[in-house]
Amino acid sequence: MKIISQNTAFGGMQGVFAHDSKACKGEMTFAVYVPPQATSEPRPVVWYLSGLTCTHANVMEKGEYRRLASELGLIVVCPDTSPRGADVADELTNWQMGKGAGFYLDATQAPWAEHYQMYSYITEELPALIREQFRADMYRQGIFGHSMGGHGAMTIALRNPERFKSCSAFAPIVAPSSADWSAGAFEKYLGADKAAWRNYDACALVEDGARFPEFLVDQGKADGFLENGLRPWLFEEAVKGTGIGLTLRIHERYDHSYYFISTFMDDHLKWHAERLG
Repeated sequence: MKIISQNTAFGGMQGVFAHDSKACKGEMTFAVYVPPQATSEPRPVVWYLSGLTCTHANVMEKGEYRRLASELGLIVVCPDTSPRGADVADELTNWQMGKGAGFYLDATQAPWAEHYQMYSYITEELPALIREQFRADMYRQGIFGHSMGGHGAMTIALRNPERFKSCSAFAPIVAPSSADWSAGAFEKYLGADKAAWRNYDACALVEDGARFPEFLVDQGKADGFLENGLRPWLFEEAVKGTGIGLTLRIHERYDHSYYFISTFMDDHLKWHAERLG
């Protein structure tokens, strides 16, 4: 693991690191905030997955999570959103595909399959590195994210309920198989057979029997992507009668930006802390 930067913040350490990923076949960068309590005991881990066009840096610089993470004693891990590098497939004119748009899935189609193994990276490889390098309590893990990252957090939680004790999302893409800004990417990554898409679609996973205790979802009503991309009401309908708890909050005047995320970041960190103990 290579240290890119380390800075003291609220008594803890905000670091940026890089390592050679076997899953993504290249160097991957990620950020970790370690609270001051981790100097004496292992602390719970909360994963934050970012949205389209983002890197680890967006939430690190604009998410405003460190103060409360320090108070609550939470380790916050912020992975990148895709593999990077000159040899990684990309579509330079399409922000919904390629670098910055990994959708937290394992691609099966050429040329994407060689590097775009983000599901395996997030659920297997990077957790092993966090366990090895940081004083992390891996028995207490939560996951959340924004937009594409909210989609990733919800699908990963639904597929791994034994690992994660909490999940929340800001403006998630709850049904990417049918959303305007994700269906095209799914076909390129996973092929034309939509049955293969269901493992990466929160609504479809619930329909197919996946279960998770409860979700917190915050959505801005002034979000320009609400009608064609996000559509949280579809997940609200999907969980009816399943026993899955859903706290869905729609906020007047808030959009899709980090102004929205930073406003409600404290609520999400408290949500996770309460469930992680």
